[in-house]
Amino acid sequence: MDESALPPKSAPEVDFPIDRVEAEHVSRREFAKFLCLVSGGMAVGSGWVAIKDKLFPPFRVKGEAFVCNTSDVPLGSTHPFTVEGSNIPFILIHLNDGTFRAYEQKCTHLACAVYYSPTHNKIECPCHHGYFDASTGDVLAGPPPRPLPHLDVVIKEDKIFVREPKHPAHSV
Repeated sequence: MDESALPPKSAPEVDFPIDRVEAEHVSRREFAKFLCLVSGGMAVGSGWVAIKDKLFPPFRVKGEAFVCNTSDVPLGSTHPFTVEGSNIPFILIHLNDGTFRAYEQKCTHLACAVYYSPTHNKIECPCHHGYFDASTGDVLAGPPPRPLPHLDVVIKEDKIFVREPKHPAHSV
């Protein structure tokens, strides 16, 4: 093709000529550098997560923590709460059979807030349609990988307290 038929090049194109084929080509060396950089970043991130778990152990309830009075939670309803010294949200559920259960109010999939459905006796996660058994906290359906962490509920007179579970299988 005749160069005179092409429009004139702009000033930057004249000063900094770029061959498009070279600009889009990635050499093996550049690709290997990129892979090493990404792999190293992932290794550092994984190491940080492991170290963080050792340096900052999970929150534990010390003794029994007061939540509310039994009259504050009607049958089939819930009461959100946090334990002193923690910012973890919990939910106290007054099940239709009259018992109380306390669970962490974060789905074990992606930490979305969960809510209790008394008509189905399930705890539901609206983000990805995860379902938990309200009596046990076990996963019924959806993507959650683990049961909901729970606390034991203790009732003394008309007061509701929570404490660390004696069986730590699904504990906080």
